[in-house]
Amino acid sequence: MIYPIAVFPGDEQNAWGVEVPDIPGCFSAGDDFDDALAMAREAIQTHLQLLADDGAAIPAPQSAAVHSAEPEYEGCVWAMVDIR
Repeated sequence: MIYPIAVFPGDEQNAWGVEVPDIPGCFSAGDDFDDALAMAREAIQTHLQLLADDGAAIPAPQSAAVHSAEPEYEGCVWAMVDIR
């Protein structure tokens, strides 16, 4: 599955934040954009494994276009993370 992620740019004092809109409670961060992407993949995999272990439904990803119109994601960069 390919999940869109919202990446909030960091600066010299703040990490790059990541939110996975299709997976409630799935957040991460990284020191730079590339690190944020890697940490997002790890967060998604861990979150999905916990859901599977609990017998909960795995949320289906929506397109980034669906989420990008939401005001809480203004100013973020969108990326896609492939989880296999």
